Amino acid sequence: MIKKVCDKIWKVSADSNVYFLDFDEKIVIDTGNRAQHNIIEQFLSKVVDFDKVEKVVFTHLHYDHIGNFDFFPNAKFYASQQEIDDFKKDPLGTVLREDIAKMFTVELHPIRYLNKLEIINTPGHTRGSICLWYEKEKLLFSGDTIFKKGSGRTDLPTSDPKKQRESMIKLLNYNYKILCPGHDY
Repeated sequence: MIKKVCDKIWKVSADSNVYFLDFDEKIVIDTGNRAQHNIIEQFLSKVVDFDKVEKVVFTHLHYDHIGNFDFFPNAKFYASQQEIDDFKKDPLGTVLREDIAKMFTVELHPIRYLNKLEIINTPGHTRGSICLWYEKEKLLFSGDTIFKKGSGRTDLPTSDPKKQRESMIKLLNYNYKILCPGHDY
């Protein structure tokens, strides 16, 4: 369930993938589905003390990517400004599950910069979807913008189907060697 992707980066495979980056700061990208709470906790805790995670970055705010935010009591939480705005306007339409939307009470900060990673706005799956590029390893954290077998869905309340194609074309400029998607399908 946990594997090393490359130097200093681990992946917990569950319904939704969770990534841990052991950089100068300890960073988690997406926190997975609440339904996989025990599995994610069991495996992720093998590589990081949850109290030491400083930043959690959400590629978007669907329930299967934010479900275990509460593992990280000392972290600062980040998402794109568009995703934060959509959440403030319509938590249920953004998260897609009422129970998770109600319990998701963290303070969200707009992500503008992240040491060693480039933030790429990739609207489509949601208006505020982002990908993260790690140049050193030619690695792309794609959230639900790109799955292993193609692009993400665009039929959800905050999807922007017209922008998905543009985002996919934009990502062609990132000649990635390693794809780290939100799901392994």
